Amino acid sequence: MQILHNAKIYTQDRKTPTATALVIDDHAPLAGRILAIGSDTEILDSFSHRAKIQDMQGAVILPGLTDAHIHFRYYAHSLSKIDIFEASKAETLRRVAERAKNSPPGKWVLGHGFNQNNWAEGFPTASDLDEVAPNNPVLLTSASLHSAWCNTVALKTAGITVATPDPKNGRIGRKENGEPDGMLFETSEHLVSKFVPKPSLHDDMEAMKVAQKQLWQYGLTGIHDFDRISCFKALQELHKSGDLKLRVSKTLPLEQLEPIIESGIRTGFGDDLLRIGGIKVFADGALGPQTAAMLEGYELDKENVGMLFLDGEEFFEKASMAANSGLSMTVHAIGDQANHEMLKGFDQLRKYEKANHLPHLRHRIEHVQLLHPDDFDKFSNLDIIASMQPIHATADMDMADKYWGERAQNSYAWQTLKKKGARLAFGSDAPVDSPNPFWGIHAAVTRQRPDGYPNLDGWQSNERLSVEDAIAGYTTRPAFAAEMESHLGKLGSGYLADLIVLNDDPYTCDPTQLREIKPQATMVGGDWVWGQFN
Repeated sequence: MQILHNAKIYTQDRKTPTATALVIDDHAPLAGRILAIGSDTEILDSFSHRAKIQDMQGAVILPGLTDAHIHFRYYAHSLSKIDIFEASKAETLRRVAERAKNSPPGKWVLGHGFNQNNWAEGFPTASDLDEVAPNNPVLLTSASLHSAWCNTVALKTAGITVATPDPKNGRIGRKENGEPDGMLFETSEHLVSKFVPKPSLHDDMEAMKVAQKQLWQYGLTGIHDFDRISCFKALQELHKSGDLKLRVSKTLPLEQLEPIIESGIRTGFGDDLLRIGGIKVFADGALGPQTAAMLEGYELDKENVGMLFLDGEEFFEKASMAANSGLSMTVHAIGDQANHEMLKGFDQLRKYEKANHLPHLRHRIEHVQLLHPDDFDKFSNLDIIASMQPIHATADMDMADKYWGERAQNSYAWQTLKKKGARLAFGSDAPVDSPNPFWGIHAAVTRQRPDGYPNLDGWQSNERLSVEDAIAGYTTRPAFAAEMESHLGKLGSGYLADLIVLNDDPYTCDPTQLREIKPQATMVGGDWVWGQFN
């Protein structure tokens, strides 16, 4: 048994919002859970005679934070790729040249994070990469993960020529004569990436252990993972070996729906470390490459309405199969058309659940970046969780204004959705953006970039959230989405002892400083896994 006292504890429990001490049990069946919480006097008088006592010296304590949307395996491996976030085109090419120079001919050069929307030159070409890496296949993924840039060696390795047809839900960038130009959109990226040597299960596990430590340093004790089956395999092995010290809700891909149903796996299957989430579906593309599905064309290209991968009827067909087996749905939808169609499908699904006496599952839409005004009420009416990424708004604000025009006033609309009664769970979509949750909290509260751009009030200031609401998006709301709200997301009796110790108080600091808050220590299940108390 251990006591943490002389602390400023924000519990996220409205009945007892603050405390100064808590005691953690170390005996089964409640080992790793909070036994009691209260004032120093209450806790020390009742438990000090049989507990290890730690004086927290007035530090601020919060429940451990959860990233409600991350690609954990992809993020783990991205840590070893060329980092080209926020790099200019010239700097990107310099970094590629340096990596290629230090790689043997024929070895793949991989990078992640470019955003051509920040480049005056616009979309790059294969010839740009050919000049700096003529002897190595190069594949760089964009920040959005919905497009990729490769060189001629990579195109030849994949056998992509003027005669190669666009794959379903994908598009190969082409020159005027039809030859591939080095840009790959949506599923066409797989035409090249399948030739990149795949990491082994051991490689995945080792990369995830490194990434897990990084997430602890950010204050994350839980994640909702959106990678594929290979990630699930590695997570299971880490769990088996005792190396998994993050609480993971794992989504599974739609392509595996039938074998998943046949296996009898249901949403919620597992334990407090690794459990099954929902079935992941893609409804459209993304804003950056202008593939998000739109009700009307993009501002600079009225003929382009993006790419809708499935409509409401097609979604319902798959979702009803999943619902029959107790599997919830989680849908990627960014454009207003994609969100509109998915909400139509969810309307059918809710009626189907009720008519067939099925469980009222906790379905969610991921991203929810742009909505038609008529669709805001539907999240609350249909009880659909809005799983959003605050950091996307500050990264995307200029693109949203440029490509969506006046429609952008209905984008990244956290406050509007909250007022309409929607439940908001927050994440990062890492490696699309940094998984640092305090960057997300800063974005949610200020709607500003680190330098204060675009103004003192922030972009579309009416959509800012309070610190309390922003933190709930990383604590109580993800716990609810994972069906763990009875024992996760708060600090109270019976709750898991997942907590973080901070160097500043997010409730009292200047909002512009929220981004600079850093955890001093992280605890999972009563064990210090990182920091000064470890």
